[in-house]
Amino acid sequence: MRKQLTRFATAAALAAGMALAQAPAATPAPQTGQQNAGVRPRAGMRHRLMTALNLTDAQKQQARSIFQQARQQAQPLVSQMKQNRADLTAAVKANDASRIQALASQQGNLRGQLLTIRSEAQAKFYNTLTPDQRAKADQIHANMQQRFQQRMQHRQEGTKANNG
Repeated sequence: MRKQLTRFATAAALAAGMALAQAPAATPAPQTGQQNAGVRPRAGMRHRLMTALNLTDAQKQQARSIFQQARQQAQPLVSQMKQNRADLTAAVKANDASRIQALASQQGNLRGQLLTIRSEAQAKFYNTLTPDQRAKADQIHANMQQRFQQRMQHRQEGTKANNG
């Protein structure tokens, strides 16, 4: 059951990313690799995944609506997390252990709330997919997970070689 839930959540996350890629770019593409590096780093991948699932126009519209609503729900949490990180940095610099503990706990709570919003949106989107699209999303997820594991193994081997 847990494995199925993990697959579902991952496939939904992939599908969510694809849906987000459909929004038009607000700014032109950066001229260098460093400029605006964090603006839309996964947009190309999301677009490819969206294309691979071959969503209908209605599904694309539903996805936009679902994820726009999730972004609106998440925005206050994102702002709180940003302020919390700044406060945590100040507490670290002041060596205030009790404040660090409180802020770290608060940050964990905020992250949990954000994860809930995102996961619920992913679940709603996943339910809009046809059985064939779900199977395709699961297959894409499995391939991505395999490549991730290979990269992690390669990194571990490289670290062992450098330390050995």
